[in-house]
Amino acid sequence: HVQLVESGGGSVQAGGSLRLSCAVSGYSVGSTCKAWFRQVPGKVREGVAAACNGGRDTYYSDPVKDRFTISQDNANNALYLQLDSLKHDDTAVYYCAAAPVGAGCGLNKDYFTHWGRGTQVTVS
Repeated sequence: HVQLVESGGGSVQAGGSLRLSCAVSGYSVGSTCKAWFRQVPGKVREGVAAACNGGRDTYYSDPVKDRFTISQDNANNALYLQLDSLKHDDTAVYYCAAAPVGAGCGLNKDYFTHWGRGTQVTVS
């Protein structure tokens, strides 16, 4: 049974930083495709960062490029998202996601079959 549990969200002022964590069980983060998405009420869930090929290849959406960093810890089977220089527009619920072995990898949510419940990030 695959389970993803996010943590680390909270309220922060613009310009501040947060680090989101995703604890993964029942699934190896080592060589599979993982990503972070975010969603604002009434809007489509959008991909913000993906780690492919064991984390050797990373992809970011334009709004977060150069401010967010995705990383993984294979030993602890965890995924992280460092959020720096936060802006009000970054306010959203953030979700981690994992794709089946052999699936494509990137920011397209159709690749992903496993999702966490999300953690709220609020930037004031």
